Amino acid sequence: MVIKIVELLSSTRDFASLNAAISNGADSVYLGINGYNLRANVPQFHLDQLKSAVKLCHDSEVKLYVCTNTIMKDEDLKSLKEIMTIIKSFEADAIIASDLGVLNIARENDIEVHMSVQANISNLESLKLLKEWGVNRVILSRELSLDEIKKIKAKSPLEVEVFIHGAMCMAISGRCFLSSHLYNKNANCGECLQPCRENWKLVSADQTNPDSIRQIEINQEEDISYLLSPRDLCMIEHIPELIETGIDAFKIEGRARSADYVATVTRTYREAIDKCYNNEWELNPEWLTGLKKVFNRGFDTGFYYRKPYRISKYNEATHIKKDVGEVTNYYNNVSAAEIRLWDHLKIGDEIIIEGKTTGSFTQLVESMQIHHNKVTEAKRDQNVAILVENKVRPNDIVYKRIDKKK
Repeated sequence: MVIKIVELLSSTRDFASLNAAISNGADSVYLGINGYNLRANVPQFHLDQLKSAVKLCHDSEVKLYVCTNTIMKDEDLKSLKEIMTIIKSFEADAIIASDLGVLNIARENDIEVHMSVQANISNLESLKLLKEWGVNRVILSRELSLDEIKKIKAKSPLEVEVFIHGAMCMAISGRCFLSSHLYNKNANCGECLQPCRENWKLVSADQTNPDSIRQIEINQEEDISYLLSPRDLCMIEHIPELIETGIDAFKIEGRARSADYVATVTRTYREAIDKCYNNEWELNPEWLTGLKKVFNRGFDTGFYYRKPYRISKYNEATHIKKDVGEVTNYYNNVSAAEIRLWDHLKIGDEIIIEGKTTGSFTQLVESMQIHHNKVTEAKRDQNVAILVENKVRPNDIVYKRIDKKK
């Protein structure tokens, strides 16, 4: 019997993060097209870049899904009809939709549809109906427990996808109106300004007695200061339980994140999934250590086992990254990069190299030369050669990863 391995679906916002996802083991990626997805305030792909992105993925046997999951009015659907034929001609593998009008347009163009988490699908009857309407996969509501997901999957007529890592929203499946109310920005059309990540007071609505107004201002020291801001989802410790449910795809949130985030998170979950299927599962402490080095607001298991219990505004990554230089040349015969520095670098530093084609990878500096002489450190405005583990390209940016505690 052929065992179906769960699909690892990674986020991407540009070609650097796309290459990072591919080179670190993603089976599929999802991206947004300018104007039609929920990340209007971050870099994203333009329609004329989609063909190249699809080819890059398919050359590596990776699938590509296009997000079209904003709220759609009639004028939005009119323009979407025009680009849907282009998405079809570029051979994207599916669209991610939350609107029934978008679903209908996709069906007319014979494009596979994955129903977005924005649709808040949380029961088996909904899946049965969506099957009749031509949907191929459902991203289940974030508010479901693992037991509830397992029961739905056991009888589901459709493929089932769930989030396993990344930011969580205080609103039901991300359908929030705070930005609209406070700033006249529509979060459901991609304009979320994340006011939930700020510090808030909770004040009683009963103001009849001015001398007894009740309010709560939670202090940072209590570790729950940000009333509306959940910690990030992280299920790396529970991959075996997730796989046992028969879920078809594990999704990584992070289309607003940089290429090094995509590389680290994708690689970590790839290793964990492979360990499970090879009957070699053992939680590697380095997985959590690595995940904590990139952007995060602290970790939680969401609704999988209980209600989320911790909240946090700030990036709680244990490390920060600082750009220190750029690649000026790569010597293929010796696997060395020449780097023009604008900050100090030394043997033992952990660096990240990122670029449109290179993607993102992390390594230690183990060998350095200036004018063919070995050195242990290099200073600003110097050109230094270092051995690199992967091929790099001119104009790739070099970052130094710095421990926040040092």
